[in-house]
Amino acid sequence: MDVVWRELGACRGLDPEVFFPETEEDAEVAKDICLTCDVRIACLEHALNSREKVGVWGGTTERERRRIIRQRRRTA
Repeated sequence: MDVVWRELGACRGLDPEVFFPETEEDAEVAKDICLTCDVRIACLEHALNSREKVGVWGGTTERERRRIIRQRRRTA
């Protein structure tokens, strides 16, 4: 289960609102935190598989995740 990577995230203990910005531009703070995270890839894969619609997951915004999903479909 995903619980293990969640416990190791650089975001653990931080204000969750940071990771749910109102605009794409406001996402930079969260994305910077994600860059330092050891479980960023696991977090991103969770968001892609779960089709997370809001928030910054694995250093990506919703728009960026949609782009990744489209790219993966094209190469599959």
